[in-house]
Amino acid sequence: MTTHEKAEKILTLLKHHYPRAKIILHYGNTWEMLVAVMLSVQCTDVTVNKVTASLFKKYKAVKDYANADIKKLEQDIRSTGFYRAKAKNIQNAARMILTRFYGKVPRTMEELVQLPGVARKTANVVLGNAFGVIDGVAVDTHVRRLSQRLGFTRNTDPEKIEQDLMKLFDKKDWFKLTYLLIEHGRNVCEAKKPKCNECFLNQLCPSAFQFSHFQK
Repeated sequence: MTTHEKAEKILTLLKHHYPRAKIILHYGNTWEMLVAVMLSVQCTDVTVNKVTASLFKKYKAVKDYANADIKKLEQDIRSTGFYRAKAKNIQNAARMILTRFYGKVPRTMEELVQLPGVARKTANVVLGNAFGVIDGVAVDTHVRRLSQRLGFTRNTDPEKIEQDLMKLFDKKDWFKLTYLLIEHGRNVCEAKKPKCNECFLNQLCPSAFQFSHFQK
């Protein structure tokens, strides 16, 4: 079985087991989605949703973030971690959107990555979910970990991993792939203790024997 054939079989099994895999962040519009994704860096989606439940009631529009008291904004998002950097990036992104993009979140990769705190992962999530634009594969910590364990890549850099995934899978599957891998990472292929013995991919995963043997 070639690497491509194995990857397609894994994808088919993931689709079967996680038919409703999708983004779980809560948001009411594209700007709120961008904020939520920026907050999710090094933070769980569950925590982000708790924070944004009150954050989005306090700050209604892009201009509210642009004009916010930075110290208060920091405290509003403190529990997401790296809150000073995140608050600074969110405020500066809001200001750039107001001055350069007419108050609208941009719809292209080239423009989105110009925003402070926005790299390809965040841009891919926003483009795919808000605009239906598929420009690549969003590589978060789950996607990175599973791509390595499943033998999709030998790289550690997210952008290089993304390139490997884009070569391995058809473009029509790029968007869904992210959420399928995230679901499997949350439910089975955990960071510290992957449940290899009960994993439906263990016959296709090159890491399964290694982890199963280690756990004995």
